[in-house]
Amino acid sequence: QVQLVESGGGLVQAGDSLRLSCAASGRTFTDSNMGWFRQAPGKEREFVAAIIWSGAMTYYVGSVKGRFTISRDNTKNMLYLQMNSLKPEDTAVYYCAAGGGIGVRGEVPFYYGADYWGKGTLVTVSS
Repeated sequence: QVQLVESGGGLVQAGDSLRLSCAASGRTFTDSNMGWFRQAPGKEREFVAAIIWSGAMTYYVGSVKGRFTISRDNTKNMLYLQMNSLKPEDTAVYYCAAGGGIGVRGEVPFYYGADYWGKGTLVTVSS
């Protein structure tokens, strides 16, 4: 059974940092794109960041560019999201996704067709 399990969320203050992790099990994802999404209360799920299978290229939504860093360790089947300079508007449940594709339209990246999703980890940033 394929599972993606996120961890590392919590309650922090504005300006703090957090590192989210996503542990994959049941199969390896060394040949798959992976990404992070988030869903804030009352809003739709949105793309945050993505990384191609090799880790050689990364993509970010504009609101987190320069503050968040996505990375992966294929030897451990792990995906990470380092989040710095957190803002209250970053408050959301963060989800890990695997499989699917990454596209760019008008310099705006997007992630589509994920095959697997985690159940999410809550990040709350207080002002």
